Amino acid sequence: MEAYEVQVLDSHNSKTYADGMAGAIYGQYPPLVNASRKPGEWQTYDIVFRAPRFDAKGAVVSPAFMTVFHNGVLVQDNEQLTGPTAHKARPPYKAHADRMSISLQDHAHPVRFRNIWVRELGDK
Repeated sequence: MEAYEVQVLDSHNSKTYADGMAGAIYGQYPPLVNASRKPGEWQTYDIVFRAPRFDAKGAVVSPAFMTVFHNGVLVQDNEQLTGPTAHKARPPYKAHADRMSISLQDHAHPVRFRNIWVRELGDK
């Protein structure tokens, strides 16, 4: 869901702010460890995302949760998101559809994506 970002960038021996490095839940939670491989090597991300749920009036019934494995290493452990992710901001939740698009981005750096799988999980 494009409102909730896991940071994907080169963080191997690269200095950046903690909640903006690879594996971070952008602007909210730094990764537990820097699991980045060297530039030019494939990076893998396994992300379990539980979308927020809203009632009929738009109030949050259940916040979003995210677990992330970066290169097979647990870097986010069922973290509760405070709302959509943003740079130097903590925007509040706003009611939205149960399903939204997924965005992949770069910051003018050469990047390629492959083997992207999306699998819906049942309700808890």
